[in-house]
Amino acid sequence: MQRTDVAIIGAGPIGIELAVRFKREGIDYVQFDAKQVGATMQWWPQGTRWFSSNDRIAIAGVPLITPGQEKATREEYLAYLRQIVTQFDLDVRTYEPVTDIDREDGGFVVTTEPAAGTTQTFAKRIVLATGGTDRPRKLDIPGADLPQVLHYYDDPHTFFRRKVLILGGKNSAVETALRCHHVGAKVSLAHRQDALPESSIKYWLMPEMKGLLKRNTIEGYFNAEAVKITPTHVTLKRTVAGSDETFDVEADFVLAMIGYEQDNRLFRLAGIELTGDDQRPAFDEATMQTNIPGIYVAGTAMGGTQQKYRVFLENCHVHIDKITAALKGETSDAEYVPTEIPES
Repeated sequence: MQRTDVAIIGAGPIGIELAVRFKREGIDYVQFDAKQVGATMQWWPQGTRWFSSNDRIAIAGVPLITPGQEKATREEYLAYLRQIVTQFDLDVRTYEPVTDIDREDGGFVVTTEPAAGTTQTFAKRIVLATGGTDRPRKLDIPGADLPQVLHYYDDPHTFFRRKVLILGGKNSAVETALRCHHVGAKVSLAHRQDALPESSIKYWLMPEMKGLLKRNTIEGYFNAEAVKITPTHVTLKRTVAGSDETFDVEADFVLAMIGYEQDNRLFRLAGIELTGDDQRPAFDEATMQTNIPGIYVAGTAMGGTQQKYRVFLENCHVHIDKITAALKGETSDAEYVPTEIPES
């Protein structure tokens, strides 16, 4: 059994930034990820741009440079992460999911399941940097499992000259609607609220979206929710003058852009207390240590399944200082300041 001081679980931006700091500080560690480096960004549609400015999402003191310094795309940021892993010669054990965490005298036994078979690593301490958007929220209505109901999409070309209904009204829904419209899809959008929440949507998308909705080029159905999906249409329900009405919208594809959930299985396996509707892990804001001594949380994993996003990459860099100081028996004066929306 390999022995190490710290096991980092997760190789997204914060996990990688933490690994760079540990290497600089001479802290012995191993790092695991169930998928590839930056896996969450891999399922973003091609060409998606970050909301945040490059300096806010740069890590480990390495500038993120894009042509013209415009906001980085998915492809540019994944290349940036690969660059940092290569530059600092980080040993990331990708495609090695952690399946169990057991307490043992002086630390923890971390069980992983790579393709070659089960392995175990003894770590004195653990940092969970597993993120908060592991899987899409699912619709609990008839027809939700039909093959034309999608929660991710890769290439909007798929929807050329097809009828597409977008469910949702925040950033991902609006961006999806616009990108499908631009390739010639006939797009409609249904949202439970009476208007789009502009503060949750990239500012450069809203003017175009408003114009298309006003002209009914994109048909908008507000105060409406899906109650049934069939191979040819979606039944929506909305309240008008105090009474409910249902109506059908034709759709070849349904893109359910209704948010994502955290996979908190490892938190539960480790015995970490989860609190509130978001099921956020309990932790000490001074050190990022959870209620289980020796286990820390970093990055957006601290936010659980966020109903309203307040924890982003850009306000998680401070976790690096706090955790490193705690492991060294020091005190960090870095202050975590939550933000309502990312800087843009």
